[in-house]
Amino acid sequence: MNGDIEKTTVPVPSVGPIEPAWPGVRKIAVLRGGGLGDLLFAMPAIHALAAAYPDAELVLLGTPLHAALLHDRPGPVSRVSTLPVATGVHEPKDRAPDESEQERFFREVAREPVDLAVQLHGGGRWSNAFLHRLDPTWTVGARTEDAAPMSRWLPYRFYQQEMMRALEIVGLAGAPPVYLEPRIALTQADLDVAAESLRGLPEPLLAVHPGATDPRRQWPPERFAEVAAKCAEEGASVVVLGAPDERELVAEVTELTRQRLPGTAAEAVRGHADLSLSALCGVLARSAVLIGNDSGPRHLAKALGTPTVGIFWMGNVINAGPLGRLHDRVLIAWTATCPICGVDCTREDLPRCAHNVSFVDTVSTEDALREVVELIG
Repeated sequence: MNGDIEKTTVPVPSVGPIEPAWPGVRKIAVLRGGGLGDLLFAMPAIHALAAAYPDAELVLLGTPLHAALLHDRPGPVSRVSTLPVATGVHEPKDRAPDESEQERFFREVAREPVDLAVQLHGGGRWSNAFLHRLDPTWTVGARTEDAAPMSRWLPYRFYQQEMMRALEIVGLAGAPPVYLEPRIALTQADLDVAAESLRGLPEPLLAVHPGATDPRRQWPPERFAEVAAKCAEEGASVVVLGAPDERELVAEVTELTRQRLPGTAAEAVRGHADLSLSALCGVLARSAVLIGNDSGPRHLAKALGTPTVGIFWMGNVINAGPLGRLHDRVLIAWTATCPICGVDCTREDLPRCAHNVSFVDTVSTEDALREVVELIG
């Protein structure tokens, strides 16, 4: 022996293999439509791409909601190009696909050549072909058997944690993880615009989000009100949050909470269904805890560093649940069949039944309250 220390290669932490990065990448287009949570699931992968290709412009092909959240916010995205209406990619309820609008979009995005196109929008049945219209040099993404091929790809399987799926995909482009979960920068503008909404509310602040895009993911409004009222009785302020189309639900939970409190305590309960995304960020950042369904505001609170208590259906925990449990508590409803018709709701290959009933109402108020109180401290 010559006394030399044997050199070993330390593996790079990753989800799946890290393939060689492509040379000369100056422009990356990342496709991620959907809602607020969908964007946040993609953010760790976007951070990884920005770190692996630091000289590249990174363009997010996203929705107006994504553009509003990222506007003037520090982060890895260079700019957002708003998606046109396109089947399987971006389908707002009040508009139909328009080929001329799509052509304008592709001309604008591809004004400078796209070197790398990254598909983080599902199994690729529609989205892979959509990205190919940019004529990129290289492509990565997930794909079902009937989806267009990519330069490098992984097979799409429904039950996979969405952040891990996205990280596995960008690993194929030579981008190892930087973060495992989403991070969104908080700005002073967020805090300033939120201050008016919170004026006069003492801390600690409990944020409540009772909505979800899928009614099956909604915990009953009276349960949220019970938890909120108990916390208010102990001196916490409560702000009930929602989007404009959740205005009635926000009002219901706010009123149910106030009804459970004596006069003066009820004054520390407010409802807001009209906050801008910047104000929502500021309110969530000021909150000690958010309790909510598996929904965009819960994921945004997590990305801002606010502890969360999430109400999840068991299948959604696999796809969307947080990784840790110190600051993010998960309460799981183990509902395997529709409570009305009995159809198996764990089979993604079966048609969705028509019943919009809660699949998460088996989660108890006591369990939720215990987690909230522990996090508030």
